Amino acid sequence: MADFGVFLGFGFPVRGREEAATKVFQELLAFLGAQAQQGNVESFEPGFLQPHGGDLSGFVLVRGERSKLDAMVASQEFIRLSTRGETIVERFGVVNCVLGQELQRQMGSFIQDTGDLR
Repeated sequence: MADFGVFLGFGFPVRGREEAATKVFQELLAFLGAQAQQGNVESFEPGFLQPHGGDLSGFVLVRGERSKLDAMVASQEFIRLSTRGETIVERFGVVNCVLGQELQRQMGSFIQDTGDLR
């Protein structure tokens, strides 16, 4: 499983724009499906959150190699989809993340680098 990811988080659709939000969400999933078929992402998983009083209502976690994910996020199609998403959902964001063995490696490094600060 991939050690790097891109977390796409979003809030609720702008009131009155729910249909457009659904359309862009489907466009994003189609784009990510094509990226997976081309080998540019290992996998992706969308999720909706239960109401919890916070700003985040859903996400898509995309897994893959760091260089391929960077290229995907820099692509014109991803930028177009992000622009469309920003106009119809609240608090849309794209954040790089570490997962799996890279997370374990970084945690080990953190412990080693900060051990003398107790």
